[in-house]
Amino acid sequence: MVNRTLCAGVCVFALGLGLLPEAVMAQEDDPYQKSEEMIPMRDGVRLHTRIFRPKNQQGDLPILFTRTPYGIGSAERAFTTYVKTLMDDGYIYVAQDIRGKFGSEGTFVMQRPARGAGDARALDEGTDTYDTIDWLIKNVPRNNGRVGMLGISYVGWTTIMAAIEPHPALKAISPQASPADMWLGDDFHHNGAFRLSYGFEYAAMMETGKNTARFVFDRHDTFDWYLRLGALSNVNDRYLHGKIPTWNDYVAHPDYDGFWQRQTLIPRLKEVKVPTLNVAGWWDQEDFYGPMRIYEALEQHDSRGLNFLVVGPWNHGGWSHGPGDRLGPIPFDQATGKYFRDEVQAAWFAYFLKGRGKLALPEALTFEAGTNRWRRFDAWPPLKQTTERKLYFHAGKALGFDPPGGGETEADTFVSDPAHPVPYRHRPILATYFEGGSGWPEWLVEDQRFVDARPDVLCWESAPLDHDLTIAGEVVAHLFASTTGTDADWVVKLIDVYPEHYPEDWSLAGYHLMVSNEVFRGRYRKSFEHPEPIPAGQVEPYTFSLHTQNYTFLKGHRIKVQVQSTWFPLIDRNPQTFVPNIFEAKERDFRPATHSVHRTPRHPSHVSIPVLP
Repeated sequence: MVNRTLCAGVCVFALGLGLLPEAVMAQEDDPYQKSEEMIPMRDGVRLHTRIFRPKNQQGDLPILFTRTPYGIGSAERAFTTYVKTLMDDGYIYVAQDIRGKFGSEGTFVMQRPARGAGDARALDEGTDTYDTIDWLIKNVPRNNGRVGMLGISYVGWTTIMAAIEPHPALKAISPQASPADMWLGDDFHHNGAFRLSYGFEYAAMMETGKNTARFVFDRHDTFDWYLRLGALSNVNDRYLHGKIPTWNDYVAHPDYDGFWQRQTLIPRLKEVKVPTLNVAGWWDQEDFYGPMRIYEALEQHDSRGLNFLVVGPWNHGGWSHGPGDRLGPIPFDQATGKYFRDEVQAAWFAYFLKGRGKLALPEALTFEAGTNRWRRFDAWPPLKQTTERKLYFHAGKALGFDPPGGGETEADTFVSDPAHPVPYRHRPILATYFEGGSGWPEWLVEDQRFVDARPDVLCWESAPLDHDLTIAGEVVAHLFASTTGTDADWVVKLIDVYPEHYPEDWSLAGYHLMVSNEVFRGRYRKSFEHPEPIPAGQVEPYTFSLHTQNYTFLKGHRIKVQVQSTWFPLIDRNPQTFVPNIFEAKERDFRPATHSVHRTPRHPSHVSIPVLP
């Protein structure tokens, strides 16, 4: 039996994907007629494709199309979960291995950049999609000439790539949890901080061969393994030996240079050419930045009202399977995933591909955890409906809406030691694709009390709320901080603290639930392209987004903020000594440093939140 966690970050349980065993082909009672094709692209490379047509097909049907780097061997598994409602309604389903993976010819390139505008000779995932759709429309019997695309994660990215230069038959897309920028905020980096465990394990898995293969750790707790690894320069010396192209790209391009800027598709989203249903999860452990950024970029050019957003209480791809009535220990009181699949996704494609029903979606449909209800907004974020409030840090670990006064101590201080980093989740921290289940998909809802007593984690907490407080929009950290070193990372978490007396569910009594969080690498405070040392002992401002959220802190709950400088091994260790390239840092560069977060009238560190009335 295949463990779901194994493919949580790469195939999201659904679209068949090469970490799952080869599906058994047609059975006598199988409702689908299946065929396999090697579809030629414009340069002669052929792509492995499976086509599923209902045996009892009534009339011409639209085509649902997915393109994946994870293998199409068990594509029909999605028929019982992710696209079940769609398939029950009648579609032709097509799944394809992208160029260079599994059964397809050609060379695989991780996140192959979109070709330049007007460059008719170049190839990218969009041209491969165009050529495939053109072949399908002409060669698949009894299709109605309309194609829809959907997918999660990398498969969501191939979906949005298809809309840059779309085939005329592409009538609707749903990019779900698609990455948008691998340096600014998605899988590999966040604000310049390298996502070590995921970046290492994913690259090794995807580029070890044409198929996929997990990196084998000799330590059950990968926290130990990564700490023993030491400096990142040891990765190639000891393990990868220069054979993994993406790792080599990390090393060669530590800053936000032309390499990463070419990979992002955001500058190419200058028009909404295809109706787009963007989907995201508030607790997506891999790609929350991407779908929100894609929606935002398209919205700037959406003159025809074709760009929509759905955000639910999900982890990465959590809407694709199961009821979605909880995430880890956190209940949502309703089947949010089933609701999305049956009432939103199915209705979306029926409207655009079959011309059936009405488009009843608001501009933004978001699930508000806390009150556990769906909210409908005519814009996201709903700026006209919210008021910015500031949660200031105070002496005595207090958090409140009043700004700091002049009589308080100036700062809270801690020592950050790279040799003793703060774990990002409860130990043992298992490999991301551990066959026994890693815990990776749900770590964002883990109880944050486990770091409260550490001397290298600062905490500020409000009094119990005397009324519900609902946020809808972007949460932003405003730190004024200094360090004795010349570089530093800043991790900020906004947390809902449950009451200690909680008879509704005693397992959640006193629970610390992360609502928003993010990391920022200090060297990039002025420019992501050109890092600079931090002047030792000087107070510097750091302003960065903790992302958008729709959440209600209920009456009787407290609001908490935690600040720390290591989040290991999710984020690589900052040497805290400025070096030109952290991937080439030496062991001697890693030094403890004393960090101070200031909270005076002149330097009022706080977190701003958008509050609904």
